[in-house]
Amino acid sequence: MGAGSQQYDHLIKLLLIGDSGVGKSCLLLRFSEDQFTSSFITTIGIDFKIRTVELDGKRVKLQIWDTAGQERFRTITNAYYRGAHGILLTYDVTDEGSFNNVRNWMRNIEQHASDGVSKVLVGNKSDAEEKRVISTEQGEALAKEFGIPFFETSAKANTNVNDAFFAIARIIKAGLKTSGDGGGAGVKLGPPPKAKSGTSCC
Repeated sequence: MGAGSQQYDHLIKLLLIGDSGVGKSCLLLRFSEDQFTSSFITTIGIDFKIRTVELDGKRVKLQIWDTAGQERFRTITNAYYRGAHGILLTYDVTDEGSFNNVRNWMRNIEQHASDGVSKVLVGNKSDAEEKRVISTEQGEALAKEFGIPFFETSAKANTNVNDAFFAIARIIKAGLKTSGDGGGAGVKLGPPPKAKSGTSCC
């Protein structure tokens, strides 16, 4: 993974947002460390991980911020929108409420994120077919309405997790190349807060 390497061509900052319990922390853990835990520990404020990947012959350092979905942490997480190059807007295919709230999260992006920030819609927990209440077609239709890519993922089964992160990274990398933006592009988010320790799954 090369997460500790300081040699990279681009630095891309990603933000995971969505309701509490949709599996944002599980997606991040699966992508960054290829691990999964079924323990449910709510993210407090912000969590943070790094993974360096090869994209089309370039080394890209992904700095990924996992936000708390709970309302009481919203003011903390709002400050992190501005520094993000890309946002993974996540819902749970077994939770209709989290899907309906996607529009509210999109409004938050419009209010707080930089203009032109890249976005993907992620329907998580696709492995739980017996509990599914949101169809793939519904997710695709909403993503089409917003004009953004769509992925159904399962952190548990490791389905499409890498695909979703790599897709948004490629979109952003293409934009950086076009604009002549270097590896240190974007607003610096600062060091990861120490509000939370250990791994968790929300």
